[in-house]
Amino acid sequence: MSELAEQEVKKVAEPKEPLFSPKNKRLITDPLNENNPITIQVLGICSALAITVQVKQAVFMSLSVLFVMVAGNWLISTLRNFIPNRIRIIVQLVVVATLVTLVDLTLKAYVPDVSEKLSVFVGLIITNCIIMGRFEAFAMGNKQWPSILDALGNAVGYAWILIAVAVVREVLGSGAFWGYKFIPESWMIANGGFYMNNNLMILPPMALITVGVIIWIQRARIKNLIEA
Repeated sequence: MSELAEQEVKKVAEPKEPLFSPKNKRLITDPLNENNPITIQVLGICSALAITVQVKQAVFMSLSVLFVMVAGNWLISTLRNFIPNRIRIIVQLVVVATLVTLVDLTLKAYVPDVSEKLSVFVGLIITNCIIMGRFEAFAMGNKQWPSILDALGNAVGYAWILIAVAVVREVLGSGAFWGYKFIPESWMIANGGFYMNNNLMILPPMALITVGVIIWIQRARIKNLIEA
């Protein structure tokens, strides 16, 4: 039997890996906790500090990153065998810049108020270390389906940190959620009540402190994250 025929027999004999095999599931679950891009890898932390004053901004930023990362990882994985090694970073930048432009135009068209508040931070997705890191470290060396799962896991891991920080800051700093105030005016100290918003929470340092608390809780729960 020729070598080519033997290879074909092996391909037929080898069972296909399930779409959600344990290995593929870890691509989604690991970034949610033990390998979170913000709290463990310390990537993309600038947006966690800058746009988490309101939950609405954090959600739309998270959705933007999710789209860019999933579509970008899939595209880079599809083209990986055709991208010359010496220009791979340039190609990755072109891909992410194109996708971010689409996101920016969509936000301006359908949610202009959110687009105005996010301002330059949408454009800065182009230089987000999480996205470029996944392009280079994973999508360039893996097939489309694992690349999509890797992007999904990292994007959701990034998103839940952003949204958690935004919930804490908006609720405690503004007495609101998604822009809607739920603390009655009669409760305010200025109106003879007992409550006052903590204005310190809407300042950037409190975003860093909140992320730090999340990191502390993670390391308290998962002992192997504690550095020797």
